Amino acid sequence: MHTDRAWTQANRLAGLRRFAAAITLLNILGHSVFGFEQSWAQPLVSLAAAYTMEVLLELAGGKRRAWFTKGTIDFLLPAHITGLAVAMLLYANDRLWPIAFASAVAIGSKAIFRVGTRHFFNPSNFGITVTLLLFSWVGIAPPYHFTENLVGVGSWILPGVMIISGTFLNARFTHKLPLIGAWLGGFMLQALVRSWLFGTPVVAAWLPMTGVAFLLYTFYMVTDPATSPSGARGQIVFGLGVACAYAVLMMAHVVFGLFFALTIVCAVRGGILYWQARQVRQAPVERKQPAREHAEVELEPAAVGSLRS
Repeated sequence: MHTDRAWTQANRLAGLRRFAAAITLLNILGHSVFGFEQSWAQPLVSLAAAYTMEVLLELAGGKRRAWFTKGTIDFLLPAHITGLAVAMLLYANDRLWPIAFASAVAIGSKAIFRVGTRHFFNPSNFGITVTLLLFSWVGIAPPYHFTENLVGVGSWILPGVMIISGTFLNARFTHKLPLIGAWLGGFMLQALVRSWLFGTPVVAAWLPMTGVAFLLYTFYMVTDPATSPSGARGQIVFGLGVACAYAVLMMAHVVFGLFFALTIVCAVRGGILYWQARQVRQAPVERKQPAREHAEVELEPAAVGSLRS
């Protein structure tokens, strides 16, 4: 069992490093080639806020580590990914402080919303959601800017690379292909249902699936290992739940439904985990030990954080 756990931790760390490298490269190319419309200052400020919050929370927890080591770099990888994701997806015109606020909220949520040793809100998605709710003049980056400067075959190559790399990362390291399949199937199904109920053209309802932003959300956000189920059945329920929440939000004419839907489903899952943990604590003494061992296996977090957390 300890050998399997060590392998899993090493596997997640390998995936974490690869995703950190991928999102860094995407941001560099995005600002220099693809046509990202945010300033270079925004990802830098977002990273600074994420790093600072992560370190402050570490110190507040009474932990000390030898800084500027390989272990420290691995420790800061989740904050690095969160900071770049927030800066890439939010659009606040030329203002910097909303981006810093979103990154700080994202990292802080991991310390506040926890069941046992595990946080249950997707950090970057939660930071984006809170910022969108509090500041009506902050929006999501326009989908076109991910490929604004690409023409011809270039506009096909980038999505193709993202699909291939995202499928590989989730198959090899996070094992979230059932979740991806359920989410995509649920998204297509809810489009058909809305078309049947309200006469919405199916092609128009499926159109978001063709965008780079949708690919980023599908392969790199909704599949966060720390805040989504590990079992295949749980993944399918989670993916379908996000699709259903998105459909309800769309029918209620709520914008930014993708981000709000994921936050809602994570909140529901957090409530379920809390109820399960409470049931374990209230179990009879003779049944407590086996139940607690089972709970620890279910709620055990990755040693170094999780992909995109």
